[in-house]
Formats: sequence, C-alpha cells, structure tokens
Amino acid sequence: MSDDRLIVAMDVPNVIAGMELADKLGDSVSFYKIGLGMLTGGGLALANELKQEHGKRIFLDMKFFDIGATVEAAVRGMAQFDLDFLTVHGDPHVVRAAREGAGGSDMKILAVTILTSLDRADLDASCIKSGEIADLVQERAGIALMNGADGVIASPQEAALIRALPEAKGKLIVTPGVRPEGAALGDQKRVMTPAQAIANGADHVVVGRPVWKADDPRKAVQDILAELA
Repeated sequence: MSDDRLIVAMDVPNVIAGMELADKLGDSVSFYKIGLGMLTGGGLALANELKQEHGKRIFLDMKFFDIGATVEAAVRGMAQFDLDFLTVHGDPHVVRAAREGAGGSDMKILAVTILTSLDRADLDASCIKSGEIADLVQERAGIALMNGADGVIASPQEAALIRALPEAKGKLIVTPGVRPEGAALGDQKRVMTPAQAIANGADHVVVGRPVWKADDPRKAVQDILAELA
C-alpha cells in the first residue's frame, strides 16, 4: 500500500532511469516529484507517462522565478498537463503571476520559502536580510499565502511555525530536507525524519536519495511508510 503523504523525488538522469525506478517501486509509491535536473532528460514526458498511464500524482518542482508575465505564461503552459503541484519562488509578484497562470486548473501552486540546502552563512553571502532562518521562512510563507499560494515548501524544522500562521489554515506544507533515521544528509542542512516532519504540521514529505540510491528502493520506501504509519 502507498501513502501519498510520501513524495519520492525522482532525481535521476532521464526518462529511462525514471521508469526503471517507478517499476521497482510499483504500487508502494503514489506520488512523485520531478525536478529541474530532469527537465532536459525528458522530465515532462516522464511526468505525463506516470500521470496518464500509471495513475500517479505528480509534483513538478521547477521553482519558477522571472518577471510576472513570463511566470504567468510558463505556469499557464504547465497547467495543460494535469499535474498536481508546481513550485515557484515565494516572492509576491511571482506567486500572483503563477496564480493567474494556473487559472481554474486543479494544479496547486506551492511557494518556495528558503531552500533547505541553505543556512545563515549562505543567506549572508547572497545579501539576504539578517535574522534567524526560521523567522524569515515564516515571514516569507505568510506573504506567499496572502498572495495566493496554495501552499509552501519549507524545511520540516519550520513546518510548525508555518502551520501556526492564520494564513496557513487549509493550505499545504510540503517538506523536502527529510531523511529517514540514519540516512546520509547529503547537501541538506535543515533536516528531520519523515515522522517528525508530519508531526510538525507537514502534509507531505519529499524523500529522494535515500530511496533511489538504496540497494533496494522498494524496501526503503516500505520502511518510510512504516515510520509514517
């Protein structure tokens, strides 16, 4: 049995590798994330095949950021593919444009707050205003939700703060930076286990490398599902 609270990140090189992974995971996974790294490897084709032929839910993680007209056009183009989630950066003008582009489709617009691979030193290097990351994430999340986002992307460490916002009522919180107990952190810096993330208020957890790099990906998923249960 699958649990769509778990989203498996398909961070593999191309459509062939993606379908091989999906075949290994079978009915244990109902929700996949396809990111920017897969775009030139046929990511949209894979998204369509998994959605239309295999009945999977699809989270397209493009993190769009541009002038409003360009974001609106890009999101309008994506809306025709019957996808479930699409990410954009959480800046107000980007979120408003994405909301307009999504129109009356069922595709949810998720706003990125601060990438889970970043820490305060990274923000300083990018001239981002001072303050604790958790406070900045909560502030950005509130602004994005007020401007029409259906939900936000944030690390599990900030999920409880976001869930406490009045603007977050009925909205989605999706948490990357999730690692099962004992898994390598990789380039993630603000992490929790899947169960901790859900307990903190996340609706969905995103797990990639601990699944697709595992010797037995299906068992890795089953272990995560057991933890969530």
